[in-house]
Amino acid sequence: MQGLAGALRDPEIVQAIVGSGGIQIMAFEWSGRFQQVEVAPWSYLSTEADVLAFAGVIADHQCGFDDFPTALGYALGHAAAQLAGAPLTCLRQVVDMSGDGITNEGFGPGSAYDAFDFDGVTVNGLVIEGEYPDPVIYYREQVIRGPGAFVEIARDFADYQEAMRRKLLREINGAALSFLSGEGFLSRP
Repeated sequence: MQGLAGALRDPEIVQAIVGSGGIQIMAFEWSGRFQQVEVAPWSYLSTEADVLAFAGVIADHQCGFDDFPTALGYALGHAAAQLAGAPLTCLRQVVDMSGDGITNEGFGPGSAYDAFDFDGVTVNGLVIEGEYPDPVIYYREQVIRGPGAFVEIARDFADYQEAMRRKLLREINGAALSFLSGEGFLSRP
């Protein structure tokens, strides 16, 4: 949570959000099949104060779980339900999945994509390297989906904030950047 909050507080991210005219955003924590907890409700961020307040809510969140299985399919299903209940209709819908492992509980991403409405939704990933089997390959092959989907890579947990900053800049600045490739991320048009 501190990495995400820190990335949101980055002046370049704040400027990108404000300069874009604003974004609608919410955040939830996920782990196992029945472990999805709202961290920050749907909010419309269009000013520096909005962004910093949202980052503060995330920074104040206390981790809700002691057991950390990885149920990506359930998390994606939860994300689809959250998108369906979003207060505003947006031109682009993006789900950000962050993790350090592959599905080891419940159904996988493919089953979630079959069962839930992801039509027109881009699912991007932020993967923390280091686990086996390699979560980077798994996210690239199983998780990301939709127009311009990509995987951003954090070398370790200490690199998470900077990786999240790169990921948010790419997403906020729009689809035109989604087809670029470079160090730290993989693209799939």
